[in-house]
Amino acid sequence: MDYEKISLILKAMADRKRMKIIDLLSYSSMCACDVLKHFDFTQPTLSHHMKVLESAGIVSVSKQSQWHHYSLREDFVKEFMGSMVQLLSDSSSECLCQNTKELEGDID
Repeated sequence: MDYEKISLILKAMADRKRMKIIDLLSYSSMCACDVLKHFDFTQPTLSHHMKVLESAGIVSVSKQSQWHHYSLREDFVKEFMGSMVQLLSDSSSECLCQNTKELEGDID
């Protein structure tokens, strides 16, 4: 499991406004102007939040004319769900404690 990547994703998701953006995008891709309708902040603030989500690999952006359209990355959803299942799994066959090499490399 890539703990560094998961940590970056969780940090990006920890903001309640970004969590709401993710929730909105889980239904369909949206134009920035449509996302803004759900918040009481400015377009530059939305751009900041979207940049954080994009940098974490959670959303992708496409420019269509003058508008930015955002969507959840399908690969993010699949990988994140899988990582959470693995992280929270109680399966002893996949226990990190059984793999001492992995344990030794990840302890700070």
